[in-house]
Amino acid sequence: MLRLNDIVDRVQSIRPTANIEIIHKAYVFTAKVHHGQLRESGEPYLIHPINVSFILADWNLDEETIVTGLLHDTVEDTVATIEEIRELFGDTVAQLVDGVTKISRVVISDVADQKAESLRKMILAMGKDIRVILVKLADRIHNMRTLDHLSPDRQSAIALETQEIYAPIASRLGMSRVKMELEDKCFEILHPDKYRELARAADERNRGQEEHIRKVTSLLETKLREAGVDAAITGRSKNISGIFNKMIRQEIEFEHIYDLIGFRIIAKTIRECYEALGIVHNLWRPVPGRFKDYIAMPKANFYQSLHTTVFGPDGEMMEIQIRTEEMHGLAEYGVAAHWRYKEGRQVTDKGDQMFVWLRQILDLQKEMKDPREFLDTVKVELFPEEVYVFTPRGDVKELPRGATPID
Repeated sequence: MLRLNDIVDRVQSIRPTANIEIIHKAYVFTAKVHHGQLRESGEPYLIHPINVSFILADWNLDEETIVTGLLHDTVEDTVATIEEIRELFGDTVAQLVDGVTKISRVVISDVADQKAESLRKMILAMGKDIRVILVKLADRIHNMRTLDHLSPDRQSAIALETQEIYAPIASRLGMSRVKMELEDKCFEILHPDKYRELARAADERNRGQEEHIRKVTSLLETKLREAGVDAAITGRSKNISGIFNKMIRQEIEFEHIYDLIGFRIIAKTIRECYEALGIVHNLWRPVPGRFKDYIAMPKANFYQSLHTTVFGPDGEMMEIQIRTEEMHGLAEYGVAAHWRYKEGRQVTDKGDQMFVWLRQILDLQKEMKDPREFLDTVKVELFPEEVYVFTPRGDVKELPRGATPID
């Protein structure tokens, strides 16, 4: 069970000079106003805000965000008021708690309209301060981890909302680790039989892969070291929902997924990334059409990495991703890694290209009155299938799904 000290230790390990006093103060306040409240599991409600706050601390976010994690349910579920939060913790924390509360308070009888209005409020909150959404994502992660004590219908409803709204937002913010965890939890709840079947099949195949992973990792380490490339190498298995989506997308059975195990090379510099790529292609023959250079041409959410698939030591296909440490942090935690909040700066500043898509959605919500139309339109933005083209001048342009040569 997590305790306050776990949050404090995590914060101080990253920022030794952090304002720990405000975190202690928020904990005491939260414990007081939530006293006597229980979760569906019968556990003290305090367990939830502590876990949310720890997730935010684990993302290396600032003290104000971590404090908001502790306080995020106080106004909605207790007698505490925003004015009280403002007086005790300042304007910024009060605005963050208020933003989270407004998203949580969407109550509309029609399910589709409720989802649309929830999404609209989240988009507006992102436009004011991206940290509101980071708190909501941390809140949703812990709720998804602890759904066991809810009724099956309630679990399904929460999982469906998470699948349609929260996982896509995490993806669009570049938070791949969050996206994968949410998608796996949703898949497990919405398709339990298929989840168990795939998890069992993947586990059985992976059980015999330890020696293969060790052999490939050792060979790569040796070759990279000989070439003077300083890099860390890890082997990993695809997440279950990722496997299922690939099966659907390519219309294949599990037996025909050959790159279940992937490898990741984390180098120090961009130059070393390309040197590592050359070493990989000298070791094993590349699979035609399976190389992507997201370093030269980043994704819309600023994800950068080299992706290649090769025929490995035993002729099996294996995917290898190559990136720098900075790119890896952005790939895992996206905007949480990118975001370094400066007082008075909003995410909608013209100079921040990471949020161009957000500004476009903010403009859309002003024009559209029908909540369902807004939901459908925003889903296109949250599930981008980018098309990249080169102009005659050599510039790279990103076009939406369905674009034609005329565009």
